[in-house]
Amino acid sequence: MTQTERRLYLIKALLKEQPRYAGMEIPTDEQAQKRLLRSLFNIRMPRPASQEFLAVQDAYLQEETRCKGITDLADLRPVQEGVYLWQGDITALRCDAIVNAANSQMLGCFIPCHGCIDNAIHTFAGIQLRLACAELMQRQGREEETGKAKITPAFNLPCRYVLHTVGPIVGGPLTRRDKALLASCYRSCLELAEQHGVKSIAFCCISTGEFHFPNEKAAEIAIQTVNEYRERTNSKIEVIFNVFKETDLSIYRKLLGTN
Repeated sequence: MTQTERRLYLIKALLKEQPRYAGMEIPTDEQAQKRLLRSLFNIRMPRPASQEFLAVQDAYLQEETRCKGITDLADLRPVQEGVYLWQGDITALRCDAIVNAANSQMLGCFIPCHGCIDNAIHTFAGIQLRLACAELMQRQGREEETGKAKITPAFNLPCRYVLHTVGPIVGGPLTRRDKALLASCYRSCLELAEQHGVKSIAFCCISTGEFHFPNEKAAEIAIQTVNEYRERTNSKIEVIFNVFKETDLSIYRKLLGTN
């Protein structure tokens, strides 16, 4: 099957699952089709799918990521021993694990085509990720605590694992508790990663953006917590600070002394 054939197959299969969309006309434009497919992935509740669907989906998503261009950790240069700074799409990064800024339900973002990292990771990992998260949460029996972490396979992403952590939501002046919880997110991810033999981990800018944690203070906490953990445990885990916005790139460059 071509990418177009795969995309149309997936759209039709997902529309068939949603009776309210019966009779919806599928656009002919490629970008409109991609947006519709992503929307349908985003709103799909966690449940199994047929092996045929998964085979087509996996082939489609892996080809989409290949076309975006995969960045391998081996091609990056450290800014400090074992520490990297990289600006780009975390869903196209090949390392052992990436970190997802999740919400307390841990099921991904249900808003069609939303710009958050949670949406992107769940979209390009495939529907298996939401189901895996739902199974974790069902066993836990309650929403995820802020500052903790969970680990799942990465499915169709170039990395091996996704670590999901819920950062603090800042609704007013930044508090000592907010800062302690954000530091806990980084420590929890590092500890859980090493328990699973992870040798390299890419952190997104947890709690910034939608959760309103001030960017510079978040970066300070991220770097300090990682450095303290590596020193305290004598860990050799390689850490990539992944940024997407120019603002965060400038902040991390300044804090890491790479200007």
